[in-house]
Amino acid sequence: MPEPGAAAQFDVVVVGAGIAGASLALALSGQGLAIALVEARPLAPPPLPAPLEVAAFDPRVSALTPRSRQLLDSLGAWRGIEDYRHCAYRHMTVWDAQGTGRIDFDRDEVDAPALGYIVENRAIVAALLDRVAGAADIHCHGEATLAACRREGVRTRVELADGRCLSAQLVVAADGALSTLRDLLEFRTREWDYGHRAIVASIETARGHRHTAWQRFLPSGPLALLPLPGAGERFCSIVWSIDEELADDLLGLDDAEFCRELARASEACLGAVLACSPRRHFPLRQRHAVDYVQAGAALVGDAAHTIHPLAGQGINLGLQDVAVLAEEILAGARRDVSPGQLELLRRYQRRRKGENLLMMGAMDGFKRLFEQDALPLRWLRNNGMRGVDRLPLLKHQLMRHAMGIG
Repeated sequence: MPEPGAAAQFDVVVVGAGIAGASLALALSGQGLAIALVEARPLAPPPLPAPLEVAAFDPRVSALTPRSRQLLDSLGAWRGIEDYRHCAYRHMTVWDAQGTGRIDFDRDEVDAPALGYIVENRAIVAALLDRVAGAADIHCHGEATLAACRREGVRTRVELADGRCLSAQLVVAADGALSTLRDLLEFRTREWDYGHRAIVASIETARGHRHTAWQRFLPSGPLALLPLPGAGERFCSIVWSIDEELADDLLGLDDAEFCRELARASEACLGAVLACSPRRHFPLRQRHAVDYVQAGAALVGDAAHTIHPLAGQGINLGLQDVAVLAEEILAGARRDVSPGQLELLRRYQRRRKGENLLMMGAMDGFKRLFEQDALPLRWLRNNGMRGVDRLPLLKHQLMRHAMGIG
């Protein structure tokens, strides 16, 4: 143990033990590095309820691409998810509420087992933390609030509110969209409100989802119904992004009224909505760090970028940040290069920033296009959707890119 005031020494300190942070710690484990994982909450896997019923699902889910599944599998975490529960989706239907535009995507078009996997967030975190607990080179610091962070020569010193101090060649902010570490290190961001609030919940429907993800673009915002496991395939997770001024009216409805409104908004694509879990909601804001790195520090996941959830790509972008940063750190370690070296970290930034900006721009463009009510734009987007649906090669390319396999 270090003496009072002395800092425990590490190669890498990861702040935030959510999906991105725990994944990064595991990706670096077993390679001769000393790693610390710091989390403000208790560092224990969340409980996983067994019942398959509306109230027992986590309202926050992720739509993992095959590439993200492959990463979690390489970290040894996918088995824990499989042992609990998840739902592969094999088909996706997207349509415009103001016209006849519609696109259908199917796994058979790309010869894949699935287009993606719907997994409850707590199941991903639990599987990752189970693996972290078995890694001797990951030193966990739970219930640890950051007090200060500063550069000291070639190392960075992290001070916790309880007096503990950590020193590392590299500190990584994986502590979410409102990252404390990002603010302490004075990374600049560009950000703006989408003017939407996301309402999330689990529902039971009269008809089975058929392992299909459904998304309808309404003038007030997109509505997604994502398939969940269960007998009869009648459970879904919803992500309803709606204009801020309309959100309170929806949230003020009782459950029966909300279920009726949800069925109407989804054109009853799965029949009547029979039940709904308690609803949660949060404002949607786009945020992007001007730089992902500085000497001795890097940002990953939501600490670096947050985007509109309409395509479910946020967590997948974050996991690719993790994969690339780990690859650069381990390649540097083989050359005896410090993980905090700025040149090494800039390679990570070059590899990730452009792709993230491209996805963020695409999502922002989709949002703006589908909220336009002008007749020429409605005609353009509906004809565009129908046109893409009739062009197999283009659709094939779009699907492979979205799945992270091409």
